[in-house]
Amino acid sequence: MPELFLASSSPRRLELLKRLGRPFQVASPNADETLPPGVPAVEAAEMLAVRKAESVAARLTDGIVLGADTLVAAEDEIIGKPRDRADAIATLKRLARAPHVVVTGLCLLDARTGRRRVACDQTRVTMRPMTLAEIEAYVDSGEAMGKAGAYAIQETGDRFVERIEGSFSNVVGLPLELLARMLKEFDLWASNEQ
Repeated sequence: MPELFLASSSPRRLELLKRLGRPFQVASPNADETLPPGVPAVEAAEMLAVRKAESVAARLTDGIVLGADTLVAAEDEIIGKPRDRADAIATLKRLARAPHVVVTGLCLLDARTGRRRVACDQTRVTMRPMTLAEIEAYVDSGEAMGKAGAYAIQETGDRFVERIEGSFSNVVGLPLELLARMLKEFDLWASNEQ
Protein backbone atom coordinates (compact mmCIF):
# COMPACT_ATOMS: atom_id res chain seq x y z
CA MET A 1 0.00 0.00 0.00
CA PRO A 2 1.47 3.41 -0.92
CA GLU A 3 2.63 5.69 1.85
CA LEU A 4 0.30 8.56 2.77
CA PHE A 5 1.66 12.05 3.48
CA LEU A 6 -0.36 14.78 5.17
CA ALA A 7 0.64 18.12 3.63
CA SER A 8 -0.26 20.15 6.69
CA SER A 9 1.30 21.42 9.89
CA SER A 10 -2.13 21.73 11.55
CA PRO A 11 -2.33 19.79 14.82
CA ARG A 12 -6.11 19.58 14.35
CA ARG A 13 -5.77 17.84 10.97
CA LEU A 14 -3.13 15.48 12.35
CA GLU A 15 -5.43 14.43 15.21
CA LEU A 16 -8.41 13.99 12.89
CA LEU A 17 -6.46 11.91 10.37
CA LYS A 18 -5.26 9.62 13.18
CA ARG A 19 -8.93 8.74 13.82
CA LEU A 20 -9.11 6.93 10.47
CA GLY A 21 -6.47 4.47 11.65
CA ARG A 22 -4.46 4.78 8.44
CA PRO A 23 -0.67 5.24 8.96
CA PHE A 24 0.70 8.48 7.53
CA GLN A 25 3.58 10.91 7.74
CA VAL A 26 3.39 14.67 8.17
CA ALA A 27 5.14 16.85 5.57
CA SER A 28 4.80 20.60 5.94
CA PRO A 29 3.77 22.27 2.69
CA ASN A 30 5.43 25.35 1.28
CA ALA A 31 2.66 26.72 -0.91
CA ASP A 32 1.57 30.16 -2.00
CA GLU A 33 -1.76 30.87 -0.27
CA THR A 34 -2.49 34.08 -2.17
CA LEU A 35 -5.88 34.02 -3.86
CA PRO A 36 -7.07 36.03 -6.83
CA PRO A 37 -9.78 38.55 -5.87
CA GLY A 38 -13.36 37.32 -5.99
CA VAL A 39 -12.63 33.59 -6.08
CA PRO A 40 -15.60 31.65 -4.63
CA ALA A 41 -14.87 29.80 -1.39
CA VAL A 42 -15.21 26.27 -2.84
CA GLU A 43 -12.85 27.05 -5.70
CA ALA A 44 -10.41 28.79 -3.33
CA ALA A 45 -10.33 25.90 -0.83
CA GLU A 46 -9.75 23.36 -3.60
CA MET A 47 -7.08 25.55 -5.21
CA LEU A 48 -5.17 25.88 -1.93
CA ALA A 49 -5.49 22.16 -1.17
CA VAL A 50 -4.00 21.36 -4.59
CA ARG A 51 -1.14 23.82 -4.09
CA LYS A 52 -0.30 22.29 -0.71
CA ALA A 53 -0.38 18.74 -2.09
CA GLU A 54 1.75 19.74 -5.09
CA SER A 55 4.34 21.46 -2.90
CA VAL A 56 4.90 18.24 -0.93
CA ALA A 57 4.60 15.86 -3.91
CA ALA A 58 7.37 17.80 -5.68
CA ARG A 59 9.78 16.61 -2.95
CA LEU A 60 8.77 12.94 -3.24
CA THR A 61 9.32 10.16 -5.74
CA ASP A 62 6.51 7.97 -4.45
CA GLY A 63 3.50 8.13 -2.14
CA ILE A 64 0.10 9.77 -1.96
CA VAL A 65 -0.11 13.31 -0.64
CA LEU A 66 -3.17 14.73 1.11
CA GLY A 67 -3.54 18.50 0.86
CA ALA A 68 -6.32 20.30 2.72
CA ASP A 69 -7.45 23.86 3.24
CA THR A 70 -10.34 25.17 5.33
CA LEU A 71 -12.03 28.51 4.75
CA VAL A 72 -14.96 30.31 6.29
CA ALA A 73 -17.38 32.18 4.03
CA ALA A 74 -20.16 34.57 4.99
CA GLU A 75 -22.42 36.12 2.40
CA ASP A 76 -20.15 34.73 -0.37
CA GLU A 77 -17.09 36.47 1.10
CA ILE A 78 -14.11 34.48 2.35
CA ILE A 79 -13.24 35.30 5.94
CA GLY A 80 -9.65 34.42 6.73
CA LYS A 81 -7.68 34.23 9.93
CA PRO A 82 -7.89 37.44 11.95
CA ARG A 83 -5.06 39.93 11.46
CA ASP A 84 -5.29 41.27 15.00
CA ARG A 85 -7.58 41.61 18.02
CA ALA A 86 -9.86 44.19 16.39
CA ASP A 87 -10.27 42.03 13.28
CA ALA A 88 -11.09 38.95 15.40
CA ILE A 89 -13.76 40.89 17.29
CA ALA A 90 -15.28 42.26 14.06
CA THR A 91 -15.29 38.77 12.52
CA LEU A 92 -17.08 37.17 15.47
CA LYS A 93 -19.64 39.98 15.60
CA ARG A 94 -20.34 39.37 11.91
CA LEU A 95 -20.62 35.59 12.28
CA ALA A 96 -23.03 35.99 15.21
CA ARG A 97 -25.45 37.95 12.98
CA ALA A 98 -26.00 35.31 10.28
CA PRO A 99 -25.09 31.69 9.44
CA HIS A 100 -21.80 31.05 7.68
CA VAL A 101 -20.29 28.15 5.75
CA VAL A 102 -17.10 26.27 6.56
CA VAL A 103 -15.52 24.94 3.38
CA THR A 104 -12.67 22.42 3.24
CA GLY A 105 -10.96 21.51 0.00
CA LEU A 106 -9.15 18.18 -0.22
CA CYS A 107 -6.62 16.95 -2.77
CA LEU A 108 -5.14 13.46 -2.97
CA LEU A 109 -2.15 13.46 -5.30
CA ASP A 110 -0.03 10.50 -6.36
CA ALA A 111 3.56 11.79 -6.35
CA ARG A 112 4.71 9.13 -8.83
CA THR A 113 1.93 9.21 -11.44
CA GLY A 114 0.36 12.64 -10.95
CA ARG A 115 -3.11 11.11 -10.51
CA ARG A 116 -5.24 13.40 -8.41
CA ARG A 117 -8.68 13.67 -6.88
CA VAL A 118 -9.98 17.01 -5.67
CA ALA A 119 -13.18 17.46 -3.67
CA CYS A 120 -14.78 19.82 -1.21
CA ASP A 121 -17.09 19.62 1.78
CA GLN A 122 -19.30 22.38 3.17
CA THR A 123 -20.90 22.75 6.59
CA ARG A 124 -23.37 25.46 7.51
CA VAL A 125 -22.80 26.89 11.00
CA THR A 126 -25.20 29.07 12.99
CA MET A 127 -23.83 30.86 16.02
CA ARG A 128 -25.94 32.11 18.89
CA PRO A 129 -26.08 35.83 19.66
CA MET A 130 -23.01 36.91 21.64
CA THR A 131 -22.43 39.94 23.78
CA LEU A 132 -19.46 42.18 23.10
CA ALA A 133 -18.05 41.17 26.50
CA GLU A 134 -18.24 37.47 25.53
CA ILE A 135 -16.54 38.13 22.20
CA GLU A 136 -13.77 40.21 23.78
CA ALA A 137 -13.12 37.62 26.50
CA TYR A 138 -12.92 34.86 23.87
CA VAL A 139 -10.54 36.86 21.69
CA ASP A 140 -8.41 37.80 24.70
CA SER A 141 -8.07 34.09 25.55
CA GLY A 142 -5.94 33.77 22.39
CA GLU A 143 -8.07 30.98 20.95
CA ALA A 144 -9.44 33.11 18.09
CA MET A 145 -6.07 33.89 16.56
CA GLY A 146 -4.78 31.71 13.76
CA LYS A 147 -8.22 30.23 13.08
CA ALA A 148 -10.31 30.82 9.96
CA GLY A 149 -13.41 32.67 11.14
CA ALA A 150 -11.71 33.52 14.46
CA TYR A 151 -13.05 30.53 16.42
CA ALA A 152 -12.20 26.91 17.14
CA ILE A 153 -15.24 24.66 17.49
CA GLN A 154 -13.08 21.84 18.85
CA GLU A 155 -11.83 24.00 21.71
CA THR A 156 -14.08 26.36 23.69
CA GLY A 157 -15.57 28.11 20.64
CA ASP A 158 -18.25 25.42 20.51
CA ARG A 159 -20.15 27.28 23.25
CA PHE A 160 -21.05 29.92 20.66
CA VAL A 161 -22.34 27.44 18.08
CA GLU A 162 -26.07 26.93 18.07
CA ARG A 163 -26.36 24.53 15.11
CA ILE A 164 -24.26 22.84 12.46
CA GLU A 165 -25.63 21.32 9.27
CA GLY A 166 -23.12 18.88 7.81
CA SER A 167 -19.83 17.40 8.92
CA PHE A 168 -18.51 18.40 12.36
CA SER A 169 -14.99 17.24 11.45
CA ASN A 170 -15.13 19.56 8.44
CA VAL A 171 -15.57 22.52 10.79
CA VAL A 172 -12.51 21.34 12.74
CA GLY A 173 -10.50 21.18 9.49
CA LEU A 174 -10.72 17.73 7.86
CA PRO A 175 -14.01 16.20 6.66
CA LEU A 176 -13.43 12.57 7.60
CA GLU A 177 -16.48 11.19 5.80
CA LEU A 178 -15.40 12.69 2.45
CA LEU A 179 -11.76 11.78 3.04
CA ALA A 180 -12.61 8.13 3.75
CA ARG A 181 -14.41 7.90 0.38
CA MET A 182 -11.45 9.50 -1.39
CA LEU A 183 -8.95 7.14 0.28
CA LYS A 184 -11.02 4.16 -0.91
CA GLU A 185 -10.89 5.51 -4.48
CA PHE A 186 -7.08 5.57 -4.18
CA ASP A 187 -7.00 2.05 -2.67
CA LEU A 188 -5.59 3.52 0.53
CA TRP A 189 -8.12 1.89 2.83
CA ALA A 190 -6.65 -1.13 4.65
CA SER A 191 -8.68 -4.34 4.45
CA ASN A 192 -9.34 -4.37 8.21
CA GLU A 193 -10.98 -0.93 8.09
CA GLN A 194 -14.69 -0.39 7.54
